[in-house]
Amino acid sequence: MLFTSTVAHAESSGAKSPQPGFMDMMPMFVMLIFIMYFLVIRPQSKKMKAHQSFVTALKKGDSVLTTGGILGTIAGLTDQYITLEVNDGFKLRVLRTHIASSSKEEQK
Repeated sequence: MLFTSTVAHAESSGAKSPQPGFMDMMPMFVMLIFIMYFLVIRPQSKKMKAHQSFVTALKKGDSVLTTGGILGTIAGLTDQYITLEVNDGFKLRVLRTHIASSSKEEQK
């Protein structure tokens, strides 16, 4: 009963807490952007640059893994496409950007 009467008294007395203005909130927004940059944007851009340099350094004969999980050896290269030899005489043409990583395993 005491709590409800205190709340009712505070509401009726017109005591309002001041609302923070835009300039009061600005440091929080700047800090949030700073944290997002160092935790999300910067690592992702580093990873993209590393993958781009990996893809441009590919050469004929490299053993690679595609994003779809296909292992193959590079049989041909163009600016946009890579021809993978998956099995003896069986070749696939995939986008260069869909090469996920280098495969060090021996293919049988």
